[in-house]
Amino acid sequence: MVSYWVLFIGIAVVSWLVQFNLQNKFKKYSKIATGNGMTGRDVALKMLHDNGIYDVQVTHTSGQLTDHYNPLTKTVNLSEGVYESDSIMAAAVAAHECGHAVQHARMYAPLKMRSALVPVVNFSSSIMMWVLLAGMLMFRSFPQLLWIGIILFATTTLFSFITLPVEINASKRALVWLSSSGITNSYNHLQAEDALRSAAYTYVVAALGSLATLIYYIMIAMGRRE
Repeated sequence: MVSYWVLFIGIAVVSWLVQFNLQNKFKKYSKIATGNGMTGRDVALKMLHDNGIYDVQVTHTSGQLTDHYNPLTKTVNLSEGVYESDSIMAAAVAAHECGHAVQHARMYAPLKMRSALVPVVNFSSSIMMWVLLAGMLMFRSFPQLLWIGIILFATTTLFSFITLPVEINASKRALVWLSSSGITNSYNHLQAEDALRSAAYTYVVAALGSLATLIYYIMIAMGRRE
């Protein structure tokens, strides 16, 4: 159990460092213009149209690092620091979110799987902590309840790992298009790649953290059974 806490604390520290690094990269690359005058919105529209996608809207959303693609409404939602900015960070983020729109249009299997899991994960997330708590308190009289909570938590862990190829593939699509379309050049393309790589690390750490927590609950259940 001690070794688990060392692992858990280690993942928590790494997660903080990754988030801190991403924030720094966002600030750094948000100050560097691409040189072509295209805003994040312009980049998003061009990537969508270059891929033959005309039924997806590019909209503005509040907050920072809140950019996302919504497959239900077919909207690419860009944050305040991306929508109207002509920075290399804005171009990279906008292209990445459009990468998800391209995945949707091309019926990319991991994205379809992740989308199918969304309602299951939403339901699991809403009740799993209560089920886990009740399962620990009632383990002697109703041991199955704790395992039900573990299964619910496992769906969120599975979702985290399915998210990895979805995000990595979206970044690959974005980087290939940014280069081929001339949005980035030999100098700032490396900066766009660095920005998206930093963002990808957050998903990796989140998946590992979820897996570590799942193992912890399984260890509790196994320990109480003995």
